[in-house]
Amino acid sequence: MKTGLLGKKIGMTSIFLENGDSIGVTVLEAGPCIVLNKRDEQKDGYRAIQLGFVAINKKDVTNKPLAGYFKKQNVAPCGYIKEFKFKDIEEYEIGNEIKADIFQEGERVNVIAFSKGKGFAGTQKRHNFSGGAKTHGQKDYHRAPGSIGAVDAARVFKGQKLPGRMGNKRVKIKNIEIVKIDLDRNLILLKGALPGPNNALVAIEKVS
Repeated sequence: MKTGLLGKKIGMTSIFLENGDSIGVTVLEAGPCIVLNKRDEQKDGYRAIQLGFVAINKKDVTNKPLAGYFKKQNVAPCGYIKEFKFKDIEEYEIGNEIKADIFQEGERVNVIAFSKGKGFAGTQKRHNFSGGAKTHGQKDYHRAPGSIGAVDAARVFKGQKLPGRMGNKRVKIKNIEIVKIDLDRNLILLKGALPGPNNALVAIEKVS
């Protein structure tokens, strides 16, 4: 749990650096996030801030326990909630907004998101298996996984790479450079590609 924000992946584009090089960047909408609660050592045993992201209509989405929690905190209902570690929690009050200005250009961050779900896939697409022989009489073994059982155990060991659902997993990409920050629109441009489809929820953490 590190200092950070919740955000949304907007998409990819390319920008030119001062030396004329063109690089690919991913555009993230970083917040604004609402402070929902604070955690301290005396009561909770750690220091953190609970943030909410994306205001929603409580009648349409929020269940009764969450609606009561938002009402008690006197904040607008949020679609996503996550805690981040903040050293200076005394500087924030419940209801405050935290925006992209907590980051700086050139800083490196970690990004957590769920990868794109691609449905059921075979071993070649899912695990990059090489496949079977393409010639010399082989006609039914081009994309098969091969032998999956042990010789003497007479069973398949746990963890064997097999066909199955591909993607839709929690992925953490580390040490990504912040190329540019647009504070007016609360946008962060990160170097390279990030997991997840456009409009996906992402967590942006500072590298400790």
